[in-house]
Amino acid sequence: MTKLHLSPLDGDHRALGAKMVEFGGWDMPVAYPSGTISEHLACRRDAVVFDVSHLGTVCVEGFYAKAALQGVLTNDLNKISVGRAQYTHLLNDAGCVLDDIIVWWVSDDRFDVMPNASNTDHVLSAIGGVDVTQSRAVLAVQGPQAKKRLATISNDFSNISKFEVRQIDWRGAQCVVAGTGYTGEQGVEIAVPVSHASDLWHEVVRAGVIPAGLGARDTLRLEAGLPLHGHELSSQISPLEANLEWVISWSKETFAGRDALVKQRDSGVKRHLIGITTVGRRPPRDGCDVLIGESVIGKTTSGNFSPLLEHGIAIALVDSQPALGSAVEIDVRGTRLDGVVVKLPFIAKK
Repeated sequence: MTKLHLSPLDGDHRALGAKMVEFGGWDMPVAYPSGTISEHLACRRDAVVFDVSHLGTVCVEGFYAKAALQGVLTNDLNKISVGRAQYTHLLNDAGCVLDDIIVWWVSDDRFDVMPNASNTDHVLSAIGGVDVTQSRAVLAVQGPQAKKRLATISNDFSNISKFEVRQIDWRGAQCVVAGTGYTGEQGVEIAVPVSHASDLWHEVVRAGVIPAGLGARDTLRLEAGLPLHGHELSSQISPLEANLEWVISWSKETFAGRDALVKQRDSGVKRHLIGITTVGRRPPRDGCDVLIGESVIGKTTSGNFSPLLEHGIAIALVDSQPALGSAVEIDVRGTRLDGVVVKLPFIAKK
């Protein structure tokens, strides 16, 4: 049995009574005793902190760092500048998504590339650089009151704007802070050296920020219509099928998978992601058939109960594109849930 990676905050989570689960090769908190729904609503109404140290960090430095990323990743770094973050994709030869990534442009010749937990090795082999994941923890402080509460710890933390990236000294530790997140709420993600990780976690919690697990992070991102790799994105799903053409910079002459993606664009996309709301509290799940009448039109990629909307929601990859308001059914283990096709996201992102 492969030994799981542990977050630098593992002991802090266990001291709080967190339920731990395996995620991407890491042992991570899925929920604390208050429960996923409570944590979810705390993020929508106040502020929570997630430990997302399981996400990778690949540091690419040097004169050719930008060129190395430009030649492989789909988005165009020329659209941003030093001190900014960008969402981008790494594709395979078929034009499908090996990983979706946030790039933090930290300084002139330094980029911190943030892959999903289980994909760090793939990204490292594609772009080069150094895997520095084990040298830091990453705290995501999210919610409408996140910056107000962070201001009691550091005004520098609270003054980070959306998609800004800044190096900030905190108690002698060099942190990298970005105005990014995965909840649909405002907030920041703080990469802090392992030596200061536990101290910063406790300071954030003392500021009134509620610890939240990966269960709430998933329901939050689903409400906000944000894709999850392995579900809405995968090595069999392209950015065009996931309604993410804006991540593709067609003006770039080269990036991995470009030729296949151009062919798909020119021939027409056959599959699409759609949003579905269901009646009642029973949650749809991923991998369920979506039907119109007796015809299966696709499968759900994600589904759950929405704590904010108080009914089921799902994202599905379908072979046709039913009109908004169309009636559909989702087959959950032999029971059909009535649903309606809706526009994504399910809630407005802030």
